Amino acid sequence: MKYRKKPVVIEAVRYTGTEESKAETWHFCEGTRIHVHVDVDGNLVIETLEGPHIVRVGDYVIKGVAGEIYPCNPWIFEQTYERAEE
Repeated sequence: MKYRKKPVVIEAVRYTGTEESKAETWHFCEGTRIHVHVDVDGNLVIETLEGPHIVRVGDYVIKGVAGEIYPCNPWIFEQTYERAEE
């Protein structure tokens, strides 16, 4: 069987690795139950329901339909999402 992804609007920010981007991503995750921290190597880490995920430079950080937060590889993001009207 084949399935099509339902059209859904999500919120996302792109992580560039700068201190400004780190602060923007941190702020984006505020108010959720997801824990975000910087590890000993200086990586931004999001504690998802599946475990910790390092946010790589260029990744999008997505806020899903149930309020979950997770990083997404830019190639996958660009194949899956398109910009929505605000």
